[in-house]
Amino acid sequence: MTEVKDRAAAPPEPPNEPPALGLVGWLRWTWRQLTSMKTALVLLLLLALGAVPGSLIPQTAIDPIKVADYLEAHKTLGPIYDKLGLFDVYKSAWFSAIYLLLFISLIGCVVPRLGVYLKAVRARPPKPPRNLNRLPGYQSFTVDESGDMLERATRELRKRRFRVEAYDGAIGAERGYLREAGNLLFHFSLILALIGVAWGSLFGYRGTVLVVVGNGFSNSLAQYDDFVPGRVFSEDNLPPFSLTVKDFQVKFQEDGPQRGAAREFNAQLTYQESPDAPEESYDLRVNHPLKLDGSSVYLLGHGYAPKVTVRDGDGKIAFSGPAPFLPQDGNFSSFGVIKAPDARPAQLGFEGFFLPTAVIDQRGPVSVFPDDLNPELVMTAYYGRPQPETGKPESVYQLDKSKLTQFEKDGDKLRFQMAPGQTTTLPDKMGSITFDGYSRWVKLQVSHTPGTDLALAGILLAILGLMGSLFVHPRRTWVRVRTEDGRTVVEVAGLDRGPERGLGDELQAITDSLRPVPSSKQEQP
Repeated sequence: MTEVKDRAAAPPEPPNEPPALGLVGWLRWTWRQLTSMKTALVLLLLLALGAVPGSLIPQTAIDPIKVADYLEAHKTLGPIYDKLGLFDVYKSAWFSAIYLLLFISLIGCVVPRLGVYLKAVRARPPKPPRNLNRLPGYQSFTVDESGDMLERATRELRKRRFRVEAYDGAIGAERGYLREAGNLLFHFSLILALIGVAWGSLFGYRGTVLVVVGNGFSNSLAQYDDFVPGRVFSEDNLPPFSLTVKDFQVKFQEDGPQRGAAREFNAQLTYQESPDAPEESYDLRVNHPLKLDGSSVYLLGHGYAPKVTVRDGDGKIAFSGPAPFLPQDGNFSSFGVIKAPDARPAQLGFEGFFLPTAVIDQRGPVSVFPDDLNPELVMTAYYGRPQPETGKPESVYQLDKSKLTQFEKDGDKLRFQMAPGQTTTLPDKMGSITFDGYSRWVKLQVSHTPGTDLALAGILLAILGLMGSLFVHPRRTWVRVRTEDGRTVVEVAGLDRGPERGLGDELQAITDSLRPVPSSKQEQP
């Protein structure tokens, strides 16, 4: 009795705590989570969402001028976007991390499934279950003699692309292995596409350059306005081609609701693939790039470049030639600057608008059509003390006015408007500016993406694999022949491993092919 009381008074034993995982256990758990299909789908969704800012927000790699304008217009939001890497999404640390994790997840998810699939392909079709009548699809009939029933069933099933295996008094058949092959092909194709994109990002390059009609371009780093190399790209890999923009033609819609829309524009080029190669011609149009030694030259945009001559106070030419102006609206009201730092006794600077079809309304001088029907130059002028050369690069589209003073005339800020051929004299005998005419310029993009074919092949194979996984139905079928009460019973049963579409119709067709056809005597009453 005392022993029983002692046992009753003893405190209950604490529940067993699970053993600590340890470092290896945590690493194994993390790997399993990373390589699960759920994680791969989440990472794929995150990659798609991460690419959205690259389409909505200006990107430095494509148009750094728009990025600078965005930062200037959004003083609060712009710096936040810059810290988050939203102006260069595809090279940001967070996007690269998602990309790399997706790549690892897909490999860890697909490779084990490949081993399981290969094992299943080599395996024999399964034996028939004991009770075929419990399967979703079942047919049976009786015959007087079995004869060659199993042989006929084997031929019929092989005609229907089943793999057939004979067992004692029965056969097992299976088909639809291409469904899992389609799934594997789809996932391997995603890996292939990711490799192709990564290959182009590492070894490719992209650059843009603005070329005035009549001028040329050589494929060297110093010639580009903007250049974005791959992470392992070398300048020595630039192909040594050159080109010259001979002419540029553009047509705009002249009436209707789409008035002013560009209907056609193309640039006539001459090019050489190497210094010793013969000169050839090409008509460069939108979506018709020029292919040169693995690189592609695209026509991105166009605009106007007013030709001006600036004379300083000593009567010497301080600047002469075209100055590209950048379009600001659909009617090509184009803003630009003209710099004459070598002018004496003071350096000169000008900024303003080129208006291809200028009119004056309540807003002032504006352009009402993008074609050059009434071109005018509307400018303001600045002067300042000559400054020593600093060697720092300066934008040709912006005028640093921190050390300049705007000209005044009769107590007001000097603004003037010129048509081609007109000259404006600056106050205080500081010089003059002449509007000689204008040319057009084109914006070209030169790019080399070596992984494009690989990525395209991955996308096409992914579509093929997706079709296989959607339209191929795994199915198992069994035929058993047994004797019951002196008669032969033939059972046909099937199991669909996917959606049960057409299972009953196929079993009925197999049964009808095996069922003996009654003779004409048996059919008579």
